[in-house]
Amino acid sequence: MEIKVLPLSEAEKKAKFTDESKLGFGKIFTDRMLLVEWKVGEGWVDGRIKKYEPFMLDPAAMVLHYAQEIFEGLKAYKWADGSIALFRPEMNARRFNHSAERLCMPEVPEELFVKGIEQLVALEQDWIPTSEGTSLYIRPAMIGIEAHVGVKPADHYYFFVILSPVGAYYSAGFKPVRILVEDKYVRAVPGGTGEAKTGGNYASSLKAGLEAKKKGFDQVLWLDGVHRRYIEEVGAMNMFFAYGDTIVTAPLEGTILQGITRDSVLTLSREFGLKVEERRIDVHELMNDIRTGKITEAFGSGTAAVVTPVGALCYTDQCLEVNGGGVGKHTQRLYDTLTGIQTGKIADKYGWIKKIK
Repeated sequence: MEIKVLPLSEAEKKAKFTDESKLGFGKIFTDRMLLVEWKVGEGWVDGRIKKYEPFMLDPAAMVLHYAQEIFEGLKAYKWADGSIALFRPEMNARRFNHSAERLCMPEVPEELFVKGIEQLVALEQDWIPTSEGTSLYIRPAMIGIEAHVGVKPADHYYFFVILSPVGAYYSAGFKPVRILVEDKYVRAVPGGTGEAKTGGNYASSLKAGLEAKKKGFDQVLWLDGVHRRYIEEVGAMNMFFAYGDTIVTAPLEGTILQGITRDSVLTLSREFGLKVEERRIDVHELMNDIRTGKITEAFGSGTAAVVTPVGALCYTDQCLEVNGGGVGKHTQRLYDTLTGIQTGKIADKYGWIKKIK
């Protein structure tokens, strides 16, 4: 599909940020967006890059009533030589379509997904910040917009991409977080939508997250929804535990997100000579192994933070420090290597980087 670029006058362009240290996350958006429509009987039509502006949706738009919505998250980086790089965008395209299939939405051709993002980012490249730790966050999404009150897949969809320059995730330094193991609420169950990146999963996590923050924790670690016993994932991260030189993480069994950074961490861990285990982790085993020192590090992985060290884990009345509350050597090495590849400071021998021409 040819994507049309609609004109944007100088008067319609926004004033760009002047202080990259105050960017934050997801608060500022660029001048343009990508929009493509899918209509029953026609398929994907009318691809265009246009002015970033609000949608006009019918109050009966099905996304507002039945939550047919999916999204992705990835980043663009401006390297020291002025080139622009994406990190594994084809993986986002495949996960996006995996989510689409689960929610009975049309798949977006991988070429349209990736090429559309490349074209949009190339047009908006002046918005990419260049300070240490900054990047251009890319948010593809799809919503059902057919005006119909009735439970069924929509006949009309918007696939769109918006861009947001974001600041360094660790503005105060690379510091460990405190995590509460959630023992009351559940996020997902087998056969549900846990492995789909859909807004409903995040809406259902809000209450537990707010309650945890009131208690002084940064994030919630979910247990499985059947036994309330096995470790799954943190709200925005896959979770890892180091037993010395063995890295352990929960298996992909349909209830947690198939993290792209997760896959990258596992690849690098093997490359570093570490043993990798994808297996169920009993929360009681976990707490005992932290207490006895068998677990030497804990960290999460995700697009926003890349790798996040965990300094303390709390479950019921137990609150235990991991690695003395500090950053472990494997955690630091994985973070340094991943961010180094993403920003061009370390050679990419895995084919993860896609340059925008």
